[in-house]
Amino acid sequence: MYELRTLSNGIRVVAEKIPYLRSISIGVWVGSGSRHESRAENGISHFIEHMIFKGTQRRSAEDIAAAIDGVGGQINAFTAREYTCYYTKTLDAHAELSADILSDMLFDSRLDPHDMELERRVIYEEIGLYEDSPEDLVYDLASYAVWGDTPMGRNILGSEESLRDMNPEMLRRYMRTHYTADNMIISASGNYDDGFFDMLERYFGRRSLEPHSPAAEPALYRPSNIARTKDIEQIQLVLSFKGIDVMDESVYSLLAFNNVFGSGMSCRLFQNIREKEGLVYSINASHSSYADSGVFDIAAGMSPENLERVAELTEREIRRVKREKLTRAEVERAKEQLKGGYILSCESTGARMQGAGRSLLLNKPLYTQEEVLEKIDRVDTDSVADIIDRVLDTATASAAAVGPIESADGLFGF
Repeated sequence: MYELRTLSNGIRVVAEKIPYLRSISIGVWVGSGSRHESRAENGISHFIEHMIFKGTQRRSAEDIAAAIDGVGGQINAFTAREYTCYYTKTLDAHAELSADILSDMLFDSRLDPHDMELERRVIYEEIGLYEDSPEDLVYDLASYAVWGDTPMGRNILGSEESLRDMNPEMLRRYMRTHYTADNMIISASGNYDDGFFDMLERYFGRRSLEPHSPAAEPALYRPSNIARTKDIEQIQLVLSFKGIDVMDESVYSLLAFNNVFGSGMSCRLFQNIREKEGLVYSINASHSSYADSGVFDIAAGMSPENLERVAELTEREIRRVKREKLTRAEVERAKEQLKGGYILSCESTGARMQGAGRSLLLNKPLYTQEEVLEKIDRVDTDSVADIIDRVLDTATASAAAVGPIESADGLFGF
């Protein structure tokens, strides 16, 4: 059962007590990601994430790492399009240490100019790593193909050009307007005692924060085709369709459909294109949801000589599933897979903390395990047929490719 509290400064807390565990995961979620950035700010959310770990007024970067390592815990962070999350996982006895360190990092980071220059080089290396990883680069291209030159379409890491002129004051100014009380969530899952919320109040609630943060511009899905020519052995291809947003309850039907169509080694795409034809090493489909939109992607990697055949077979599978939909047996099997995967994920306090924190930050309802299982059980052939027609709307098809290819135009006959 979730406990919802609000600290005295307005930061919301969602916590799930699991008394039979000896660990706890604590995350601080900030509604600041790449979609909240202007063109000049592109990459600043991710840059701040890096700098938060570089030291505070009381702790060096080494002190932060050593404090958590010293108790056998974990500390990390990630930046996405719509949020940044800083989190720890420790034994329950060290929950206060986690709160102390996380609050120290978020509220008292030094943002030292020398450290910033060093970390800028690190992020340049990270950008170069993505450029050298076609499997990652193609997803960035796919985002640009559907969102264009907007905050949603730009790289989360930023670019060397956008990062070059950033300075500590620019980061502080951005944090003052985005790291605000109404834009932060504390999420916890695991074992904690009766004084847990008082402890959070001491470390987080007594900080005076700005009351308001700017809203992101709407996500406008505008499909196009794009290719990046690179001298590599394979072509990485992503075919995208407009998906559903985070509030859409059809997500359970979508997950059931994709279990049959594009997820796992038993799915249709994998069996019919890799196993039966031997044309790809990997092929899969996945869905990403955002506050006001979503994307359904089909990704594959193949030798250049197999590109046209892979595109043809992928299109055939899409047309087939749109025409025939799924059988009752396929839907029931997919539902059992969904329930099994969901229950197994619930054995991780980190996954539970992330699910609750992301939901509360994006204003999604918080469901119990029983409620989620009931929603999966309500999926049927009709609801799956409806989501197939909605998500595989060929009018929204968009293609992105990386490799020895000059254009992604004309690959599909939609």
